[in-house]
Amino acid sequence: MKFLNTEDLDQWWSPEQQQQTVEKLIQRVGLTRVRAESFVRLWIYALVQEQLADQPCLRPPLKDLVLPTQKVICTHRQAADLFYFDKDQGSDRAAGMMLDKLAALGLVQKQFDGNTTWIEIQPMPEGWDTSEETVELKTDDFDPRCDAIPVANLLARNYNWMNQNSETAPHRIMLRLRQWAKQYGTGMRVLRQVNTLNPVGFYLLYPTDSESDVNFFSAPSKGLHLSTLTEVDPFQMATPGDSNCVSVYVRSWMIDPLYWDHYQVPFLIDTQETLRRMQQDFPNLCDLHTLVIHPLYEKMGVMLNFQKTSLDSTSSMYWMYRPLDRFLAVDLQSLQSYSDTNR
Repeated sequence: MKFLNTEDLDQWWSPEQQQQTVEKLIQRVGLTRVRAESFVRLWIYALVQEQLADQPCLRPPLKDLVLPTQKVICTHRQAADLFYFDKDQGSDRAAGMMLDKLAALGLVQKQFDGNTTWIEIQPMPEGWDTSEETVELKTDDFDPRCDAIPVANLLARNYNWMNQNSETAPHRIMLRLRQWAKQYGTGMRVLRQVNTLNPVGFYLLYPTDSESDVNFFSAPSKGLHLSTLTEVDPFQMATPGDSNCVSVYVRSWMIDPLYWDHYQVPFLIDTQETLRRMQQDFPNLCDLHTLVIHPLYEKMGVMLNFQKTSLDSTSSMYWMYRPLDRFLAVDLQSLQSYSDTNR
């Protein structure tokens, strides 16, 4: 079956529907427009291939853009036809690199059996295609007894494309969260639904022992302890009162994409307040480090004037740094007002 030209794609899923899907992917999953458009075309292709295999007489349009249940063949040549049908430039090699990037972001699974490339569309974050819920949220302390497992599952979404053992990652994360909460729980906060108390956001501000500071100038992959199977954590936590502790590692900061637009700034304001409390326990804190592994948080880092430091030549990850005093001086309320007026 061949339907890789513009006209055929538009018959199965109209341009208006394609753009609506692209906008949701940009706003709620954090994709760039180019990646979102490529992914939507790939999704349509995979779904139609699957449905025509079961129903050869099926005619367009699709009733709904549902998740395909099977992997389908997609060569780099076919991907180039899908991605660059309306562009003057776009090689097979560029299409292959786009497939690799979509796989790295956890949107597709890509397999090569020696002769043929197979792709499988992966499940999207829950609620990504619905209107933002009007559920009221509140910031709260992390409760290791009740929050460890749901938060571990939230964090696993960010790490799943780096860890092939998807069953192990949430369990490891849960154990680490409870361990860190015992050591120093002040820097662990959640954004939770008021009605169910379920966490839909989480951050971990990790006071770092001075002997571990050298890792901030090493390969970013060293910061991925939660997503690896190594037992030794390269970052040791400082104990309250340690005058040599100068660094905070933002070890995690995430919000379910469904609530990103309305709660990004309030959660950042809560982050500032938590850092001020931490300064009472660690009076010489002055450095704020974080690791960027997702494009949505890259945009936020740039907005807050974080600067790139150590890069990783083998991946798209990198360290970002901001002096703590300057981050605390940012008027986040003005950002909230700007966001509200431009929403």
